[in-house]
Amino acid sequence: MVTAVYWVSEAVPLGAAALVPAFLYPLFGVLKSSEVAAEYCKDTTLLLMGVICLAASIEKWNLHKRIALRMVMIAGAKPGMLVLGFMCCTVFLSMWLSNTSTTAMVMPIAEAVLQQLICTGLADSHNDSETAEVAIEIPNVKRVRARRDSQYPTKRDHMICKCLSLSITYAATIGGLITITGTSTNLIFAEQFNTRYPDAKVINFGTWFIFSFPIAIIMLILTWLWLHFLFLGCNFRETCSLSKKRKTRREMLSEKRIHEEYAKLGPISYPEVVTGVFFILMTLLWFTREPGFVPGWTSLFEKKGYRTDATVSVLLGFLLFLIPARRPFSSSSSSKDDDPLAPMITWKDFQRLMPWEIVILVGGGYALAAGCKVSGLSVWIGRQLEPMSGLPPWAVTLLACLLVSAVTEFASNPATLTVFLPILSALSETLLINPLHTLIPATMCVSFGVMLPVGNPPNAIVFSYGHVKISDMVKAGFGVNLIGVAVVMLAITTWGVPLFNLTEFPTWAVARNVSGSL
Repeated sequence: MVTAVYWVSEAVPLGAAALVPAFLYPLFGVLKSSEVAAEYCKDTTLLLMGVICLAASIEKWNLHKRIALRMVMIAGAKPGMLVLGFMCCTVFLSMWLSNTSTTAMVMPIAEAVLQQLICTGLADSHNDSETAEVAIEIPNVKRVRARRDSQYPTKRDHMICKCLSLSITYAATIGGLITITGTSTNLIFAEQFNTRYPDAKVINFGTWFIFSFPIAIIMLILTWLWLHFLFLGCNFRETCSLSKKRKTRREMLSEKRIHEEYAKLGPISYPEVVTGVFFILMTLLWFTREPGFVPGWTSLFEKKGYRTDATVSVLLGFLLFLIPARRPFSSSSSSKDDDPLAPMITWKDFQRLMPWEIVILVGGGYALAAGCKVSGLSVWIGRQLEPMSGLPPWAVTLLACLLVSAVTEFASNPATLTVFLPILSALSETLLINPLHTLIPATMCVSFGVMLPVGNPPNAIVFSYGHVKISDMVKAGFGVNLIGVAVVMLAITTWGVPLFNLTEFPTWAVARNVSGSL
């Protein structure tokens, strides 16, 4: 309770609050200091380190910007299609990069396009063709923050700015759901679940992806339709037409601006190719490790259970420190340094992106869970929840989803999930429901803190650009929240059932339940 209060109130930094079990448990004789310390570094820490190495290489060599601009060029400059294009590219990037860094990268590109829109709009209203040709630099957030409504040529332009800005933070959240490494809350769930139920070999990169990818696609389409309805109206023919004849002068100039930004990147470089190859290789090795329906590459080794997704992640991350950024046998250096043997990434590049606070926060969650288990608190909590045994599984899951998505609006996502996971695990065991039936939906819904700027960092980044008010964020976010909970409930009651065998109480949970009761 002490740790949870610190997390929710944020009276001290989240990482500092996560260290509370490290001194309270040994002091009160719950766990030895060495046992608590072991909880702070797990398999997921190494998994995250490897992913951050790849993310550092992607950002250092501007591969993320190339992907983003290319996808927007394909979508075109019609407002509806432009928003959808930015959403698709943000979802894709957010699968691999953190939601925060994805938003921080995509927003300046979107802002440059919006500035072009505003500039050409003002030029049209004053019939000043010279103004329209002024190139807009990637904007300064402090300058943008003081923007006023009167600076938009028309109300419709302001609505387009609102729609595009909000679409990016929602798309980053949706993209983070797709992969087990997409957001810190997914990692927290995976590690806590595997620690509590070591015999359950059901959660890996492949099974998570199969479950969450359809959720993300449905959510992406419904969120786009909701934002379009809210800010651009229902005239989809006008805002989404791909016909060149229907393009206005301003849309043509916006497209020109995007093409200019892409041209500045120049031809694709050798480090970008290497990063792209590593990106694809990591994904393939994750998918094929233990696909479930066919033997994976781990079956080639004699000893089973030694290799995890973290093994692949760290191996490829390590190689990025080893491989030179300059093409072999090439006279011209494509590296940013003069050193011909400079590696793809340096330790400084890695250190700049590595979220140590999240690592300690996750560790604090494992330490709390270990204390709950050893002391018997989790069993006691489970017994207090026995009156809920009359409810069907879907009702228990729905209550958990609504409760988690409400709390996460005001508390940080990782802290909220870390508090709720042990409680929901104990509840599931008491009611003899498959723990995955409540844990997976709760893990997904904890990401839907999208109604306030304090809900998550991507919201704060988008809000800082000054296009949206808190009232806009609450109105749009409430709809996205409902869409998210509805789609997750649909998934867990349909394709989630055969994927995770949710109809029966599994043997790995029975064993845990019996040992807990003893």
